[in-house]
Amino acid sequence: MSSASAPGVVDQAQPLLDAGSEATARVIAAQYGGLLATRASVLVAMRQWGRAEDGAVRAGGATVDVRLGRSPGGWRVGALYPSRPAPPLARPGALIERVVGHDRIHLPPAADADVRAGRLRPRALRALLALAETYEIDVSVVHTGHPRNVFGTNRLSDHTRMRAFDVWAVDGRSVIDPETPDSLIDGFMRDAARAGAYNIGGPRLLGGGAFFSDRVHRDHLHIAFDSDT
Repeated sequence: MSSASAPGVVDQAQPLLDAGSEATARVIAAQYGGLLATRASVLVAMRQWGRAEDGAVRAGGATVDVRLGRSPGGWRVGALYPSRPAPPLARPGALIERVVGHDRIHLPPAADADVRAGRLRPRALRALLALAETYEIDVSVVHTGHPRNVFGTNRLSDHTRMRAFDVWAVDGRSVIDPETPDSLIDGFMRDAARAGAYNIGGPRLLGGGAFFSDRVHRDHLHIAFDSDT
């Protein structure tokens, strides 16, 4: 990848640069948001810590949609779109509280903020809880930080509709790791279908109309639902 980037990228990154006079960050997961011959989207979920002028340490984070373009010199960053979650609901309700407090559901900062803001529909929340009875789930993306449309199309993403979540690891094993057992990932996908998901993407094509596979979903699982309730 080329180290060059388009003008204005630093300005677009400004929300990530306001953590304090001293700051550090840790990437939790990076996954494809879309991949075409000359354009790509990579979604980077990260956690940040910053020290304010008064010495107080603040913790936060974001998911950044990194847009890349391919030229004869290689791939270069063309734009950054940091997540901007809505504020948390004043009265989140028991379903949201169960998800954000569950010790087997791991949400990076932007995804956690999305759930607290009511940006994941009840059916998806209930499915997360059902899957967590069997699996430890590392979520990567819920709503903010994901492209608005299915990449390269004019079709609205189920993430934008607040009906989908992505998973980068199951039981502590990353989807993209070749050492992760196929049976673990395939079993999770089938159990997601049993939990009500209608559109499930992953690294292998399973039998049944709910499943799909492509180059974008080699590194994560896409779990989507077709209703809000």
